[in-house]
Amino acid sequence: MSQLKLFDDLELDIGSNIGNTKELLKSLKKVGKIENLNNSESVIGNITYSIFIELLSHKITAVRLEAVKHLGKFNNEEVGKSILNHYSKEQDSLVRRECISSLGRQRNSQRIPFFIKELGDRDPKIVLQSIRSLLIFKDRPEVMNALKEMTNHPNEMIKEVLEIELSPRLKRTKINHIQVNEKLKNTVVNGDVLKVLPIIEEESFHLTFTSPPYYNARDYSSYSSYKEYLDFLREVFKETHRLTKYGRFLIVNTSPIIIPRVSRKHSSRRYPIPFDIHHFLMQDGWDFIDDIIWQKPEFSVKNRVGGFMQHRKPLGYKPNCTTEYIMVYRKKCKDLIDWNIKQYDPEIIEASKVTEDFETTNVWNIDPTFDKTHSAIFPESLCKKVIQYYSYKRDLVFDPFGGSGTFAKVAKEMERNFFLIELNPTYFERIIEKVGPKANYQTLNQFRQL
Repeated sequence: MSQLKLFDDLELDIGSNIGNTKELLKSLKKVGKIENLNNSESVIGNITYSIFIELLSHKITAVRLEAVKHLGKFNNEEVGKSILNHYSKEQDSLVRRECISSLGRQRNSQRIPFFIKELGDRDPKIVLQSIRSLLIFKDRPEVMNALKEMTNHPNEMIKEVLEIELSPRLKRTKINHIQVNEKLKNTVVNGDVLKVLPIIEEESFHLTFTSPPYYNARDYSSYSSYKEYLDFLREVFKETHRLTKYGRFLIVNTSPIIIPRVSRKHSSRRYPIPFDIHHFLMQDGWDFIDDIIWQKPEFSVKNRVGGFMQHRKPLGYKPNCTTEYIMVYRKKCKDLIDWNIKQYDPEIIEASKVTEDFETTNVWNIDPTFDKTHSAIFPESLCKKVIQYYSYKRDLVFDPFGGSGTFAKVAKEMERNFFLIELNPTYFERIIEKVGPKANYQTLNQFRQL
């Protein structure tokens, strides 16, 4: 079938379905599958785009959106004028954004004043698309001046896009990203985390996965105030940010914590640890990527709903807490994930692929694990998932609160190098027992002397 005949059939299909929105949208989506719909007026002529111009007046937003998308495939002055005319009347934000996008794809320098004018729109989607359209012409002084004037825009995404586009690219060498400091390989340090971290050189770790000590809720955690606790964690994660390689991940396992009441006259207190941590992580150079829910079976958690089961009185409801958060952050950078992946040799990329079943949602059903020494440990299956999904073989993975050493044990089994810090001597001995002799176990003073 010729390309001309294909357009004829589609135009008839669209025209016959104008009154049937569902079928019309199906027909419009077929257009996107046609190859070589590339501004070729000699082939397309006036046969096709007129039907899309007609659909700009359709009452259904989704139809107008599809029509504008397809009009952007034609480099035709009549089409451009039709889009501009429609843009001035359109109310829907997504359709307006698509109008800007379609005009931008035409790469017509006569539209530059229009795009500059739309930088002042109140809708960030319009502004971002106008920036994208102007970047085609960023070698022009009037365009660069207009973009530079936007660098103090209040919208965070607009500021970030402009920072990336207007700043010179940093040259990063392959070896600096994939290399591992030999003195950190498969090492566990028994010492204060805030004394150990400053000794380590920047950009050492590929992945950090940790569960911070819970605020005054376990036998290993005692702080004079919640503020002191949060300030301590902030310092740890600031240092972790310095030590994390460009664009790599920090994954934090936390949950709200209940501090029991002093007496019947007082209430217990629930502290929203993951939400308070999130606030300062975002301020300190981390990008939020995902919130994963660790779902535990109900029988494994403390019963809080028992009282309500008896009295059933509103206001007294307290559910059983069966979830924890696995919060995923990435060190803020100007490159996409592809940059990080491309630093590795093809053999390492292939060997590190996740070939078995993997989690397809952000709810992970994992049973908790119990240890003879430590009262709150990572399940091995949780460590395995995190290591598989967020690191490559031979990477250096880090836990600033080493606990019983489960993370190191799993990392070793998965051909990653590990570095752990643990203050408690009893837990440090448990790490030695669990991880085995093929690791470096050091005091703070020994580590300083390396």
